[in-house]
Amino acid sequence: MALLTQWTDAMMSQENTFYIAMGKRIAQFRKAQNMTQTQLADALGIAQQTMAHYEGGKLRIPVGLLSMLATLLAVSVEEIIGEPTTAKGKRGPTPRLQRQMELIGQLPRAKQKFVMEMLDTVIQQQAS
Repeated sequence: MALLTQWTDAMMSQENTFYIAMGKRIAQFRKAQNMTQTQLADALGIAQQTMAHYEGGKLRIPVGLLSMLATLLAVSVEEIIGEPTTAKGKRGPTPRLQRQMELIGQLPRAKQKFVMEMLDTVIQQQAS
């Protein structure tokens, strides 16, 4: 029984360390995006205090939030959890550009058309 208790204590300590480190990474990514805890919490549909607890490692982030969190912070889920990314040579839009495209897709059609026209103009000017 004592061995089981020691193992459980060791696992809990490792988990705590993991969640504290992940919370610090989330705070760094959030600050890199010039976002406040309140802004990020609002975008995730949670309370600011909950976001503070995630960043402090006091609460565990639900797996279902990780994808949305990664999109909002313009990073990968792997970066959030501290795993090395394997997509060094990956082609495609940057995470920030991807996030912007998703946000544009949520705009009303008229505003989407306006943004597309602006992009077309900038691209045409660059080609000239």
